[in-house]
Amino acid sequence: MPLDPLSPTESEEQHSFSDEELQPVYFDHTADLDTIIVSDIHLGSDVSRSKRLVELLRLLSFKRLILNGDVFDDLNFKRLTRDDWKFLSFIRKTSNPKKGIEVVWVVGNHDGGVAEILTHLLGIPVHEEYVWEQHGLRYLAIHGHQFDKWITEHEVITAIASWIYLGIQKVDPKHRASRWVKRTSKKWLRLSDKVGHDAALFGKKKHQANVVFCGHTHRSIDIMVGDVRYLNSGCWTDNPSQYIAIDLQGNIHVHECH
Repeated sequence: MPLDPLSPTESEEQHSFSDEELQPVYFDHTADLDTIIVSDIHLGSDVSRSKRLVELLRLLSFKRLILNGDVFDDLNFKRLTRDDWKFLSFIRKTSNPKKGIEVVWVVGNHDGGVAEILTHLLGIPVHEEYVWEQHGLRYLAIHGHQFDKWITEHEVITAIASWIYLGIQKVDPKHRASRWVKRTSKKWLRLSDKVGHDAALFGKKKHQANVVFCGHTHRSIDIMVGDVRYLNSGCWTDNPSQYIAIDLQGNIHVHECH
């Protein structure tokens, strides 16, 4: 059973914030977790909610943090905001061996080139796929773009679409139009269902995985594909954003954060 959300008074008493700008996050589950999985933060994008993600992670106690792809939007570091740099600073501090927390970066299609640079600066290993075993199950974390033939077979169209999308972000201060475009285009291509189906089959065939985690589609999902459980961790460019939590007993849930 999920716990009742912390009241503002309880949360403020239990947690202190070094950054006065950060505000408490209230959630419907225990703060002590085994693994947190997030994806598609898109640092540098005008719609990245990196500040809100830091607020969430500072409240939770976890043993493993998996960044499941598209941490960055592109190679242009000039687009990174103050909040984006604070997120990277938080990740660097979290990955300090003294913390006893395993931080895993699974590369996404937007991370190309960036991951190789920052893995040295942040001290975080970068993986194409990440497999681990726990609670008698075998887990696979993979971003999911590997199963998206559209971006590989239509590179020019994809580049043009990304340029248009960036333009919409800049002229739409509330980001309603840009988020609507992203959601409807993914549905139109039926991308989410295909990625989930192919990722589950891949995980079972190559890694004998019982559970497969992806990002990429920006659509949170928790379904069964045959005998493989497939979960998508959504994104941190929409409100609400999503994350996956695995508790100390091995229970897995997708949660939202407004």
